[in-house]
Amino acid sequence: MTVESVKPEASLAPELREPPRAGGGVPLLGHGWKLVRDPLAFMSRLRDHGDVVRLKLGPKTVYAVTTPALTGALALSNDFIIAGPLWESLEGLLGKEGVATANGPRHRRQRRTIQPAFRLDAIPAYGPIMEEEAHALTERWKPGETVDCTSESFRVAVRIAARCLLRGDFMDERAERLCVALATVFRGMYRRMVVPLGPLYNLPLPANREFNRALADLHLLVDEIVAERRASGQKPDDLLTALLEAKDENGDPIGEQEIHDQVVAILTPGSETVASTIMWLLHMLAEHPEHADRVRDEVQAVTGGRPVAFADVRALRHTNNVVVESMRLSPAVWILTRRAVRDTELGGYRIPSGADIVYSPYAIQRDAKSYERNLDFDPDRWLPERVKAIPKHAMSPFSTGNRKCPSDHFSMAQLTLITAALATKYRFEQVAGSDDSTRVGITLRPYDLRVRPVAR
Repeated sequence: MTVESVKPEASLAPELREPPRAGGGVPLLGHGWKLVRDPLAFMSRLRDHGDVVRLKLGPKTVYAVTTPALTGALALSNDFIIAGPLWESLEGLLGKEGVATANGPRHRRQRRTIQPAFRLDAIPAYGPIMEEEAHALTERWKPGETVDCTSESFRVAVRIAARCLLRGDFMDERAERLCVALATVFRGMYRRMVVPLGPLYNLPLPANREFNRALADLHLLVDEIVAERRASGQKPDDLLTALLEAKDENGDPIGEQEIHDQVVAILTPGSETVASTIMWLLHMLAEHPEHADRVRDEVQAVTGGRPVAFADVRALRHTNNVVVESMRLSPAVWILTRRAVRDTELGGYRIPSGADIVYSPYAIQRDAKSYERNLDFDPDRWLPERVKAIPKHAMSPFSTGNRKCPSDHFSMAQLTLITAALATKYRFEQVAGSDDSTRVGITLRPYDLRVRPVAR
């Protein structure tokens, strides 16, 4: 799929309309209560009200964008920046100085610092580590034993990120800490986004204490990683070295807080989203054995029976389509926000300066107006002859424009390789007590997925 620039209007026409307001709001909370009770269904129904819809989150008016074309226009327009309820809720984790939350010249400079690590020609250097971790995962699991998909998915995601980008070893214990802490932090941050109760979240209540402990442990983990690198005196050719030697706009070394926020942005959201996607892929392998078998058959045809390698990834087209289709139906990142920096418009609707915009990749990617048999798991919809029927911007798992995730090729390579390795060695079935319902936080993941590997 390609992205075409969308030119903003030169001036606002006087006939711009006020977006319709969604029904169902309640006093004080507005639509926040629906975003707590059943957020996925609520966001998925908003297109029935219009292309742009007004919501109330507490006292604040927020504009929801519901169509692929307008989410593309939003991502590509200079009238909007990274800000709004999502990013405000994430500031406690990501800070204000990392690439995930920065805007303007700082963001462009930070992108230049980290982009070399994710260039397409840089990814093969990570291949041996991805192979080693993918096959170690299949060796660690034993036929008939129950696999805790949450813990195991985080373990492999953190190990690959740490070993490839931070050259970090012995990450097992930290991966478990990251898994537990992120679940608590992202759940708490989502509540703070949709029910903005301000000072009430500072009260010494059990939920607030648990949130604060988890957040503190995440920051401590990052400080440990940076401190260990400084103490070692080593300067391997990796992303952490690039950050420690980076310069600001004046040619001075970047500050400690920016280094910290950058490592947080690399390690935590990336690990969370990749781990969540691995969980959904394991769910797919268990629920759709016919596609698991097709992945196995494709891998054997490509490899001739040898262990799948990084060099095989580009040839594994059905496996890649399985990953993409899993991300379509169960995107880790299901809600995003922007903020208007000037009076502007979207789809003929007036958007005032300072307004917050929200949209849901989950809703966009499941919309019946964009996808035939929209709720079916159908990897073949991504075949060249069928993908042309899908509207532009109806599938953007790594976003679009200058905020596109820099690690898109890195992530797709590891996800395809892990899926190929797992499906080649095992079939999977859910076990008694497994809970595959969707846990909604800042990201989506199965609540407590547990599977049993069965040797092929």
